[in-house]
Amino acid sequence: MNPDDHVCLCFHVSQRKVVNYCKREKPAVASLISECLSAGTGCGWCVPFLKSLHQQCRDGVEKPDLPLSPEAYAKKRAAFRSTGKREAAPEHEA
Repeated sequence: MNPDDHVCLCFHVSQRKVVNYCKREKPAVASLISECLSAGTGCGWCVPFLKSLHQQCRDGVEKPDLPLSPEAYAKKRAAFRSTGKREAAPEHEA
């Protein structure tokens, strides 16, 4: 994904905002991202992705990223919203 693509589609929170928050505030747990930005508190689709970005920041990855195109991400989220089931966990968490 590109830094300005939305990770949280419910609240329009970009990957850049999540990464900058994690690097600046260094939250102890990923759930604190939701407290600050509301990401993950809508449909819940983005929670595993927020956790992945949080872990990448904690691990010192220079440019944390999600291995999906924005189109694939939105398509998988739409399927999740209609079925309530995740297609698969993010690659970096498997």
